[in-house]
Amino acid sequence: MFHDRAKIRVEAGRGGHGGLSFRREKHVPRGGPDGGDGGRGGDVVVRAEPALRDLSSLQRVKLLRGGRGGNGRGNKRHGADGENVEIRVPVGTQVRDERGMILADLTTPDASFVAGRGGAGGRGNARFATPTRQTPRFAETGLPGEEAEFELHLKLVVDAALAGLPNAGKSSLLRRISNAKPKVAAYPFTTIEPVLGTVDGPDQRQLTVADVPGLIEGAAGGAGLGHEFLAHLERARLLIHVLDASDGDLEGRFRVIDSELAEYGAGLDERPQIVVLNKIDLLAAAPELELGDPRVLRVIATSTVTGKGIDELRRALFELCPAEAPEAPGADDVPEHLDYRPQPKGGPRFRILRTDRGYRVVGKPPSTEELEEALRRTGIKPGAEVELEGETLEWQ
Repeated sequence: MFHDRAKIRVEAGRGGHGGLSFRREKHVPRGGPDGGDGGRGGDVVVRAEPALRDLSSLQRVKLLRGGRGGNGRGNKRHGADGENVEIRVPVGTQVRDERGMILADLTTPDASFVAGRGGAGGRGNARFATPTRQTPRFAETGLPGEEAEFELHLKLVVDAALAGLPNAGKSSLLRRISNAKPKVAAYPFTTIEPVLGTVDGPDQRQLTVADVPGLIEGAAGGAGLGHEFLAHLERARLLIHVLDASDGDLEGRFRVIDSELAEYGAGLDERPQIVVLNKIDLLAAAPELELGDPRVLRVIATSTVTGKGIDELRRALFELCPAEAPEAPGADDVPEHLDYRPQPKGGPRFRILRTDRGYRVVGKPPSTEELEEALRRTGIKPGAEVELEGETLEWQ
């Protein structure tokens, strides 16, 4: 089953704790502090993968967690950074927040979005040594990584897309011109999910063509099946508008679909089109259609049964789809491999330091619930002391 929507929750890795250690060697009974820093927590990254076609691999994935940074150790040895976790998604995937705002649009292969940044590692006690404080008995705990929930929306990136009323013969046409094998049957809504096919052309060129479920009047408002997949037409460089030539009133049925494209918006009513008069094998002669519409670049009569017009359609596709996709506005200012990052949040209002007896909270005191959660995430044990605003409490 084709999936173009997914919800994920990410938790970037927590930074490792700073080391609380003192140099202990033979003949050095009172060595100084030598605790190393904790490692940085691992990021969670969303990356566009050209080989993927939909988001089905993420349907059962509810949580992605970055690796935790290693703790600092004695002899000023720093902890290892946590392992980054990558989520692979198809090219054309949009990353949105819970309010539906688009945070990243991964339209090029290997474009990436850092969905959660790992927490910073805590500083070891060697960092806190000063001429007046030569034996600091505390070190920082690592900070938690970013947590967030995202919605992934896939909008296919294709060269051309088939549009038309149900049972116009779009799936049969795609089978004829490409390597795709969609289901074909003599009833409406045989296609219930998008199907991609590759068309081979001269000079080893290839085009990607998509077949989406048939549209009916009111599709832009939610009628029928096709309204769920109109978004997949947005990035097609060329629309192949398929009409059943045997049904009559060709112009009227053309206007029905055209009005739905206009109502949906996203520039679909301005997209260049090839109008295909399909199923001409059911007629004595191919009909004439004069639309006088500058968007219609070619009108081609075809039959998927006899093969008439199929080669002409293939040639038209390679002629009307430029070899190079047009650059988006401002493309010169964008690096080849985009690396999107969310805006950094404000720094922590408080820090938790490890001491030789427990923990010390410095900075603006948090609420009781927030402090308890933060201490639990540090791995506090029962009986440990917690210093807070001059008071010493025992963790129960």
